[in-house]
Amino acid sequence: MACTIFPYINYKTVLVFLFLNLGLFSGFSQNTAIPDLNFEQALIDLGYDSGPLNGSVPTANISGIKNLDVTNQNISDLTGIENFTSLTVLNCENNNLTSLNTSNNLFLKQLFCNTNKLTTLEVSKNENLNILWCAYNQLTSIDVSKNKHLIALVCDNNLLKTLNTSENKTLNILVCSDNQITNLDLWNNTDLNRLECANNLLKTLAIERLAKLSFLNCKNNKITSLNTLDTNGLIHLNCAFNQLLKLDVSKHLLLKDLNCSYNSLCFLNVKNGNNNMLNAIDFSSNPDLECVVADPISAHRNEWLPASFFNFVTHAEECQNFVNVDKLNNAVVKTSYTLPVLVHGSYFTEPQGQGKAWSAGDIITTSQTLYIYANSSCNSNETTFNILVNPNDFFIPKYFTPNNDGNHDSWNVIDQAGAIKNIAIYNRYGKLLKTLYPNSSGWNGTFNGQLLNTDDYWYLITLVSGKILKGYFTLKR
Repeated sequence: MACTIFPYINYKTVLVFLFLNLGLFSGFSQNTAIPDLNFEQALIDLGYDSGPLNGSVPTANISGIKNLDVTNQNISDLTGIENFTSLTVLNCENNNLTSLNTSNNLFLKQLFCNTNKLTTLEVSKNENLNILWCAYNQLTSIDVSKNKHLIALVCDNNLLKTLNTSENKTLNILVCSDNQITNLDLWNNTDLNRLECANNLLKTLAIERLAKLSFLNCKNNKITSLNTLDTNGLIHLNCAFNQLLKLDVSKHLLLKDLNCSYNSLCFLNVKNGNNNMLNAIDFSSNPDLECVVADPISAHRNEWLPASFFNFVTHAEECQNFVNVDKLNNAVVKTSYTLPVLVHGSYFTEPQGQGKAWSAGDIITTSQTLYIYANSSCNSNETTFNILVNPNDFFIPKYFTPNNDGNHDSWNVIDQAGAIKNIAIYNRYGKLLKTLYPNSSGWNGTFNGQLLNTDDYWYLITLVSGKILKGYFTLKR
């Protein structure tokens, strides 16, 4: 009779039914393996596990967690993090992790894993990630190409040799200092506001497209050129300990502090029209820097370094004035002129050290203009003088050009024999404009402090003998 109570039951069906239901009920008690006891203890302390330490935690207790902070827990293995499927923020800083994989944490937006021992970090599945801090680890590479919504990447103090942020077009903060990076392509990172790439091996740094950049620290690299003209929002700039030859920050009206010390600067322009805001500037240890282009007045200039520097100018071309060069007066000789010894500069027949070179002691027998050219490591300077070989007792110039260029700025008769008593200068209407005497500085083309126009003017030369010489010359402006 017992065998016929349920004559129509299929025993295979019963076994399947029991298997499925047993599985269903066991799901409520399913556990996640947590092999690192320090990780498990941290979860117990946070109330996600009741203890004792047994190498697991109920999955139901962790699957809904959105924010997990397990900093400073001496954790070496974060296995089990894959079942924190609702996680949006993970902070596991200051532990002993050597690897971290957050591929299953698809909702993760913020990951802080600074100060571990990470050699691998897998975040390629975290497409929602917008903040990643992985500084002070041992990473040799990091792939953030899939993290297209990343706005802050902090990966300093690792072993990175390359870093590709071309896909991170929303990146606002990039800190990659203290690595071994040789090239940094920021062409697509036009939203960057803060860039810290100090202590790397960069030779170039292209920031022309970073119009929103306000903070730049690129010190201690090998950068030879830094074009900041289009990044006119810069407030803080530190480019010390590089190999820069020139730096122009004249477009940065908001600049507050600048450190460009320990470079090879030949040219520095900080004339931005707002130097009163530039209360901290250090351009010390640029041994070849002879002058700095700056605003005419700065309330904070006495705070600039080096404190002993005083060669400030308002126009770049004035920098040549700080290169010493000798200056000789024009010479009128009857037969020849012997070039004197120079202290600063050398003789040339053309400007900027071109043409034929002459030496002290050489004898000039023909009328000509000579240039005295001197150069430093950064700038150059030159003067000119004229040698006129004239067998007559005196020389009367036919024109002069009073434009303060150092050439023919005044008109005067050169008396080689002491034959002239005085010279009177008249305009074309006979009005006396100037009386000159031997060895005077000449006439500069003014009358009563007013500049006279381009025209012909007349001279009357009275010789010691009483003889009168008359003629005219031209004033050219």
